[in-house]
Amino acid sequence: MIEVILCDDHALIRRGIRDTLSDATDIRVVGEAGEYGELRSLMRSQRCDVLVLDIQLPGRSGLDVLHALREEGADVRVLVVSMYPEEQYAIRALRAGASGYVNKGGDPAEIVRAVRTVAQGRKYVTPEIAQMLVESLTAPPSEKPHERLSDRELQTLLMIASGKRLSDIAEELLLSPKTVSVYRARVLEKLSMSNNAELTVYAIRNGLVGEG
Repeated sequence: MIEVILCDDHALIRRGIRDTLSDATDIRVVGEAGEYGELRSLMRSQRCDVLVLDIQLPGRSGLDVLHALREEGADVRVLVVSMYPEEQYAIRALRAGASGYVNKGGDPAEIVRAVRTVAQGRKYVTPEIAQMLVESLTAPPSEKPHERLSDRELQTLLMIASGKRLSDIAEELLLSPKTVSVYRARVLEKLSMSNNAELTVYAIRNGLVGEG
């Protein structure tokens, strides 16, 4: 039996994933968490084979969680399930220690396949991610400015480009408005831009967010 812990800050999303996994006779959801603190407490008391982890969490992001688990040498395989398209976070997640990456908008059966694959100690990537990995190995090094952003800076860029105010971002990430302003300033500097409108146009042109 594959034992799974779910970590997503939206209860309805967790319920949907839990219901999908419950249809598989060889998978059992043994715990759920909505943020990093809950997850750490849960993992101290409940072992699991696979952690199904969202990227966008309040406070510490899913990427932060991946880095922390790797530093601790945690014996758990992580499947990232995110609303963000593969080109935004998949490579970063895999480099941070994830064993797989699946988009929430995909076929629910894919999550079941991914959990089974990851539980066997193998990597699970979609054909789109596989193509990105091949291109990253064979193409000349990319010079896209946003690829030089830190994980938190990229997260800030995506949220600004999605129309969120700094106060909204601060509340969602459990950061002070001043800290978010610092991240915004770093993003503007690294992308050589001066305002949020330019950041939004850049994000749309580079496929980081959808138009409208």
